[in-house]
Amino acid sequence: MKDSAAASGPEAERDTISDPAALKALAHPLRLKILRHLGVSGPATSTTLAAALGENTGTLSYHLRQLERGGFIEDIPERASGRERWWRGVRGLDVRRPAPEEMTDAERAVADTLDRMRLAEDIELARRFQEGQAEAGGWMRGSRSLSHLTREELNAFHDAYLELLARFSRGPEEAPPGARPVLLRWFGLPAD
Repeated sequence: MKDSAAASGPEAERDTISDPAALKALAHPLRLKILRHLGVSGPATSTTLAAALGENTGTLSYHLRQLERGGFIEDIPERASGRERWWRGVRGLDVRRPAPEEMTDAERAVADTLDRMRLAEDIELARRFQEGQAEAGGWMRGSRSLSHLTREELNAFHDAYLELLARFSRGPEEAPPGARPVLLRWFGLPAD
């Protein structure tokens, strides 16, 4: 399901994607690479993506269509030339995993696959963070904390984090001089 958020402020511009079929579009390593490339480098064609990712254009076109159906990318008609379509990532998405009871066994398996892929990426990012901090010149920041929260407070914290992300979120086309793509992660879990 893709819904426009009803809140005001930065949250108002966020679309929520929680449909298991849409999430299935993410559960493929090449599609995650496509999204990362578009997020870091900006709009691209299937030809430029194929060259950047070492794939053929036919394969890229198929995966681009899957991402478009899922609501994760959109074409840019004003940049089209001939048959070549330009693609960009949809900004401001709030991708939510549906509640387990709302998914079929097959959909839960897809969500689990996506979770494993994301976890592997997060572990690699943590390794890069640990190894590269000294040479990062201030470009790596992190924080760890412990708090005692109710479930409602944890949800409020999460929503505030999403609002903060929306406030600072921009793609490569809107980035000011000196900006770099920065990967951000947050998760909270009980310590006991």
